[in-house]
Amino acid sequence: MKGHKFLTRAYEMMLALRYLRARRKQAFISIITVISVGGIALGVAALIIVLAVMTGFEQDLKTKILGTRAHIVLTRKPWEDSSQLLLSKDVMAKVREVDGVLGVAPFAFGQVMIRSPYRTQGIAIRGIDPMLEVQVSDLGKNIVEGSINQLLRRDLKPEDEPLAAYDGIIIGQQLATNLGLYMNDKVAVISPFGRQTPAGLVPKLRSMVVVGIFKSGMYEFDSSLAYISLIAAQDFFDMGDEITGYEVKVDDIYQARPIAKTIVDVTDTGLRATDWQEMNKNLFAAMRLEKIAMFIILTLIVLVAGFNIASTLIMMVMERHRDIGILKSMGASNRSIMAIFMLEGTLIGVIGMFIGAVFGVVACHIADKYQLINLSGDVYYLSYLPFRIIPLDFAMICIGSVLISFVSTIYPSRQAAKLDPVEAIRYE
Repeated sequence: MKGHKFLTRAYEMMLALRYLRARRKQAFISIITVISVGGIALGVAALIIVLAVMTGFEQDLKTKILGTRAHIVLTRKPWEDSSQLLLSKDVMAKVREVDGVLGVAPFAFGQVMIRSPYRTQGIAIRGIDPMLEVQVSDLGKNIVEGSINQLLRRDLKPEDEPLAAYDGIIIGQQLATNLGLYMNDKVAVISPFGRQTPAGLVPKLRSMVVVGIFKSGMYEFDSSLAYISLIAAQDFFDMGDEITGYEVKVDDIYQARPIAKTIVDVTDTGLRATDWQEMNKNLFAAMRLEKIAMFIILTLIVLVAGFNIASTLIMMVMERHRDIGILKSMGASNRSIMAIFMLEGTLIGVIGMFIGAVFGVVACHIADKYQLINLSGDVYYLSYLPFRIIPLDFAMICIGSVLISFVSTIYPSRQAAKLDPVEAIRYE
């Protein structure tokens, strides 16, 4: 019995493969078959490439954002009297004890103007503790010139010179290019909140030395962000012992929200915890929506190719009605006739899927490895278009394309199975 079923399946597959190779007088059907294969291949390749682009863009952007910003930011609640809070080692110790927390560091934040001999530009400036900052961000890894430890240059200060003359500043690579700055150059940092004098409000100005240049890969950060030591920031912004907040790094970024809630409960000091998803929710929500929309649109290509398969099989059934009649008169069951044409249509889908998958993967690999598509950093955040293929997306595309091809074979195959053998061979 098992041998009979095996032979049945074998001859069905043999006929399906034979029908794919059309004879000379059936060249038109053969061309349509090639077009159907090409349609499936084009749809699969387009889906793989586009989803790889959108996934790569999202992942690379997420990596760069989380490398520059912390996973969780703790600040004072907006309804409190002051936007600042006192630097507390006890709070930092409690935060470190929370399960899943890898590091915590204080920071101060402000908007300033930075002036070089060639140009003046408005930037954001962050005061950090160099020893703790490396635990919560990738600043130390992103520095291409200089060192994060050089922010605390006051240890080198001679007794007869002021402290401010030995404040270091780390600037983004694009900002250094815009201002024409190099290592060890001096810049003037100007605060819009100056001091009141008899002559009126005088902006606060301090000279600092460029001790480091970083490159995060994001134009927004590299062109408008600078770091100074927390001590220098507190002194420059007249903050005393206060800070803007704490940065927290966690081991699992997708558990940041529950960890943030735990931190608020543990510290119980009127802190507000904002996780990275909340800080960037509009950006990532828009990217997810765009990815879904593109998936739906490009799936239509595969659906069109599915209709091509259906039309090919319908024409093939019309062309093969004599063969079908002979097979049925020899004892072939309706199920076997259906299986022959369903196998033929599914083979078209599998071949098209394989060609499209190979082309899509190879194209993504080459484009990503050699960074073939460059972007304008000030518009797209990234300098080139990355490609990342997620195995789940790849499997869904391949399985979905074959499934569409299989569904497309049902109607033509049923029509072939219903063919009356007497009518099929009456005039032959």
